[in-house]
Amino acid sequence: MPHYLDDAQREDVQHLQRTFTGRTEWPTWLLLAVVYGGWTALLPLSHALGVWPTTLLLIPLLVLWLSLQHELLHGHPTRFPWLNKLLGYAPFALWYPYTLYRDSHLIHHRDHDLTLPGLDPESRYLSDRHWQRSTRWHRGVLWLGKTVPGRVLVGAPLGLFGLAREELARLGRGDRQAWLMWLTHGSCSVLLLVLIARFSALSVLHYVFLVSVPAVGLAMLRSFYEHRPHPLPEQRTVINEAGRLWSLLFLNNNLHLVHHDLPGLPWYFIPRIYQLHRTQWLARSGHFLVPGYGALLRRHGLAPIDSPRHPFA
Repeated sequence: MPHYLDDAQREDVQHLQRTFTGRTEWPTWLLLAVVYGGWTALLPLSHALGVWPTTLLLIPLLVLWLSLQHELLHGHPTRFPWLNKLLGYAPFALWYPYTLYRDSHLIHHRDHDLTLPGLDPESRYLSDRHWQRSTRWHRGVLWLGKTVPGRVLVGAPLGLFGLAREELARLGRGDRQAWLMWLTHGSCSVLLLVLIARFSALSVLHYVFLVSVPAVGLAMLRSFYEHRPHPLPEQRTVINEAGRLWSLLFLNNNLHLVHHDLPGLPWYFIPRIYQLHRTQWLARSGHFLVPGYGALLRRHGLAPIDSPRHPFA
């Protein structure tokens, strides 16, 4: 447990971990059943519901699945990484193999490297050198991505383009791990698309571009402003006091500093620990507080939240 937690924080965390919920992790098992069961049921039900009502149900279900994958890679609901990987490997959102997400995200948890381009794999900033080399068009797209609508609309295509460029380079170098990962993920994705084509009213193209891509874009709303450049690593991570719906979709990862400080704490205990020690968390973050995603939309629907150019990298 981190050294900077006081005795009261440590005691509260340990108490929650000893409860029935903490020992069994039943809320995570329940959500896994909801996502797997919901996705499977929506395929045949789509003929009665219609294409667009099914689409509107699938998008938030996929956002929840992406949040669940994040929970699984942090060691929940079991202590066995291989079992968590098996539970989280289904490519419902298609684009990101579980193992690729897991490995890059765990590197992201090196808090002293947060936001630094080239060190933090989830950094949304360019170094000064890369900024100077970028084209005017590229800079414009990056500035657009610093607004909420831009993040939701162009965030997914930009992220997928960057993913394709990096992974094609790995495949071109003959990286054995990359080949095995993509062959496995690709086979599972083909099987999933065959099930969609065979049993649902949705076409494969509809699922790919009008379900999966929007779900990834909506999930990117969470990471729109979860980190900022700051000399102190502990003040680079946000606390977003989002409403219940967003908190559920993102499995309380909007209280992001609590997650970074306690990455092994399951999603359903994060709000409790935060509320019990809210003053300490706010002080630790340097009052890096956002009062919900609605506030972000109002303030940054048009105005960029900050510069794509990192101020000190």
